[in-house]
Order: sequence, then structure tokens, then C-alpha cells
Amino acid sequence: GLKLEGFDVYTSEDGSDGLEKLKTIGADAVVLDLKMPKVGGFEFLKQAHSIENEPPIIILTGHGGVDEAVEAMKRGAYDFLTKPVNLDKLSLVLRRAIEEQNLKRRQIQLEEMVDERYGFKNIIGNSKTFQKVIQIVKQVAPTDASVLITGESGTGKEVIANSIHANSKRSKNQYIKVHCAALPETLLESELFGHEKGAFTGAIARKRGRFELADGGTIFLDEIGEVSPTVQIKLLRVLQEQEFERVGGEETIKVNIRIITATNRNLKKLVEEGKFREDLYYRLNIININIPPLRERKEDIPLFCDYFIQYYAKKHSRNVKGIHSKALKHLESYSWPGNVRELQNLIENLVVLSQSEWITEDMLPENITGSSNHKYFSVEVGLTMAEIEKRAILSTLEYTGWNKSQAAKILNIGRKTLLRKLDEYGIKREEEK
Repeated sequence: GLKLEGFDVYTSEDGSDGLEKLKTIGADAVVLDLKMPKVGGFEFLKQAHSIENEPPIIILTGHGGVDEAVEAMKRGAYDFLTKPVNLDKLSLVLRRAIEEQNLKRRQIQLEEMVDERYGFKNIIGNSKTFQKVIQIVKQVAPTDASVLITGESGTGKEVIANSIHANSKRSKNQYIKVHCAALPETLLESELFGHEKGAFTGAIARKRGRFELADGGTIFLDEIGEVSPTVQIKLLRVLQEQEFERVGGEETIKVNIRIITATNRNLKKLVEEGKFREDLYYRLNIININIPPLRERKEDIPLFCDYFIQYYAKKHSRNVKGIHSKALKHLESYSWPGNVRELQNLIENLVVLSQSEWITEDMLPENITGSSNHKYFSVEVGLTMAEIEKRAILSTLEYTGWNKSQAAKILNIGRKTLLRKLDEYGIKREEEK
């Protein structure tokens, strides 16, 4: 009967033969009679638990054996049916059991992938400065404390946020990311808190916001320094009370969320300038994790190179094995204004275009090898004007050997202006720190 329903069926005369077939052939599900020769139903259940990818087991029993069937379920059986068996019902139970088992396996695979990608061991960095960062991440991840991640663009703030969530007690719940700088104020407010139908032109239906969607889990707000005063007030309330109203709504929505934020701006300076609420700053900054720029952790560059070469060689099916020592020395001498993201983009470019197994010195761009009188710095789409200005200043100082008067002349600004901007952006020569 089950064959007609589309199942492939294997039968056994006794429990011993059934266990052997389960170990050698495998099964998506097992229909088990508790009364069997050689190996009884309860012993079968016990031994089945030790088999990898144990399938769901459905018990068949007579009317008088219901108590035994219930005991079998306590020991791990999926369900039980009484004899005589209704084939339609058995088929339905089998399909449900197999579907749930497949879902469970996919969930385990997904969790393994998350662990592999976001586990602490996969945060790259052996330098002393970065080991301090990893230690803080390990300490803060299991808690519910709000975390503010600071650092220049491209340093890996999102990687740290991902790792905090993946290693937290909320890891199996929602993880919602919002790039605050990508949306204007009106859209950001609606995106975060949701809106009611008719709240504004174009609001044709109720929409749940990101905070509502993140309930029970974690929300990551990137570029928090870009949010408007109006949004700041609502954010403060969520942090303090864990509640808010949708735009245009009156219903108060309660949530249970952890908030992780990140910025490449100096929030303390923005507070002093009246551009960022002081009370919100202290609420967000319960734990501060500052990620050092790549130029301050150059001993990590070989690790990044090895990782990115392996990753992109596999992704793009390229036979690139590594990087020559001379090429690596150039990378270690470069200032990396775009930080890890700039190095990552470069390695992907070199892997894709490489015609040999090794990345060599002659493959590197002139701005890194210094083989041209012209100097360059990279600018990715999405950077703020302040970040672009900061990179221009840093690259010019590197070019002039930190001669500030010469750098100011090249940048066509006064020396005092340059000094003020160095202070504003927190730019210091390594030996000055």
C-alpha cells in the first residue's frame, strides 16, 4: 500500500535484520512493531539512537499496547498508531515525520554554517591590539548588553557584530541589520518602527518595522552617527523601555531585543557639538569595542592575504596558491586607508586576473609598490565626504613622510586647518600613539 503512495519500502522479519538494514541502507523513516523476534521494539529504539542521522520512528501497536507505545514515545519515538492501521493515516504521519526531519537537518546544517562563518576562531587577527578586541567580544557576546562598535570604514565592524550575535543566547532568533546612512530620515523612521496604513502618502498598508521583526533577537544599526534627532528620541525610548509606536499609530508595541550599533564617526565629539543626544550615547555605549585600523595591525596582513586568496580562489575557480614574499612586503608597507575592505577588494582582483599560481610584485598596482611618481588612494561607493577627506589627508601625510606643512600645501589648505582636521578625525602617526 505504501509503495502506491510513492514510498520506497524495505521490510524485515525481525528487529536484528531491521537494525542491520538501517545501518547499511539508511532510511528516511521507520515503521516499527514493538513485538518483534531477536531484537524487541524498545531495544531497537535504544540502538537506533546511536545511528548517525537517526530517522523518525513510528510505532505500531494493538489496542492493549497503548501504554507501551506512550513509553516508546518518551524514549524517542516520533508517533504511534494502533492496529489495524489506516494506510491513509500512516502515509500522512510518515510524510509529516520526514518533512520535519528534513527541516531539522537543514537547520543543523545552517547552524553549522553560521558557526563556521561567525565562530570566534574565524575572526582573523593575531596582533596584540586585535586580540584585545576578540577577548572583549568573547566576554560580551553571551550577555544582553548594548554594544557600540567604533572604527574607520572597512575595519570589519559588521564582522564583529555578526560574531556577537552568532555567539549569543539569541543566536537562534532573528538578526536584523539596518544601514542607517542609506535611508533619508522619513524612510528610516518607517523602516525601523513600521507604519500604519495611511500614515503618509504611499503608505497603502500597515508595515512592521525592523524593531518589531527583531523581537526576541538582535538588531544591528550600522552608521548610527547619521541618524536624525527625531529618530534618536525614538531610539532612546526603545533602549530604555523596549517599546515604541508605529509611524501614524497609537498602539504601543513591546519588544525584547538586543541592540548593537556601529559608527566610523566620533560620537563623543558629535555629542559635544549638539548633533547627537548625550543620553542616547551613554545608553548605546554600555560596551565599546574599538577596532584598530589595518595600518596599526600590519602583522595581520599575511593572515588576511592567505584567507582571502583561499576564499576567492575557491569562489572564482582559480588556481592561486599564495603570495610571494616581495609582494607581501609591499602590502605590509602600504598605509591601507580603506582598511581590510580595501585589501579584500585588491586580493579578489588579483586572484581573478592572475595567470599563475602565485601573486607577484609586478601584479600589484603602482599606488602600493610606489613605482610611480603619482600616488593614489581608493574610494568605494557609499563613503561619506568626511571619510573621503580623512583618507585624502592620511594618504597625503604618508606620501610626504608626515611633513605636515608639505601635506597642507598639497591639499591646498592652511597648516592650522590641517592640524584641526587631524584632531577632528583622530589621525595620529603610529609612533605618536
